[in-house]
Amino acid sequence: MSNIEDVRKFYARLMAANAACPDPRLEEVFASVPREAFLGPGPWTIVAGNGKIMTPSADPAHIYQNVLVALDADKGINNGEPFLHAMWIGKLAPKSGETVTHIGAGTGYYSALLARLVLPGGTVTAFELDGKLAELARRNLGAYGNATVIRGDAVTTPLPPSDIVYVNAGVAAPPGQWLQALKPGGRMIFPWRPAERVPLAVLVTRTEKGFACDPFMRSWFIPCVGASVADLATKIPTRDQAARSRSIWLTNERAPDRTATAILGDVWFSSRGLDARPGG
Repeated sequence: MSNIEDVRKFYARLMAANAACPDPRLEEVFASVPREAFLGPGPWTIVAGNGKIMTPSADPAHIYQNVLVALDADKGINNGEPFLHAMWIGKLAPKSGETVTHIGAGTGYYSALLARLVLPGGTVTAFELDGKLAELARRNLGAYGNATVIRGDAVTTPLPPSDIVYVNAGVAAPPGQWLQALKPGGRMIFPWRPAERVPLAVLVTRTEKGFACDPFMRSWFIPCVGASVADLATKIPTRDQAARSRSIWLTNERAPDRTATAILGDVWFSSRGLDARPGG
């Protein structure tokens, strides 16, 4: 068996380096939270390209790499790509005392990382729709006193007021109530998939002027039940239009104008930044 402490430390260093995050706590939490505790007993099924392979043994060293570990292969649910999550969490920059809502928590691994990063004083509310995964997350997070698991639909259930909303399921657009749940200065990351051809990760920041929007990388997640189909859309963006989005608005507070890049249900996206003049 490998020296698991050394393996975890090197894994954590890789995660922090890939994220280019100045907060040393990111490396610390990746080193201290045992990934294998959230994956069930090994050997584990690794998602590789369009196929799957098994780890040769139950040695945890096999999963301290940038690999996707299957949680429910039949449903296409995996534990997530560590490099991506390290980058996203670093971009959100969680702080002590902040409140986090995690949507699509799976078995709780990234919820645990977030829970450590908002100590002391911060909390994590982890939503998971799948009953089996929610129960596993509840057990796995039992040692994390500041994390609560809710088996439920985050699309129809009001979110608590949040400094961070961390979304791990693809949406055609974020429901308006997710935006409204953000506190002043709050941040949300979500996988935006208004169409098959438009898979983007978007960072939203709530400012005094509104919701700033930054589509910053390609991304793909399994669909979010109840929010993944653009059936109330009046404008589906092209990939270029989506990438040019710089702000998000609630349609009941401000009507879409000629800068609209996407109009989806109760929200619309604009190519105009919050600091731009109305005619710009």
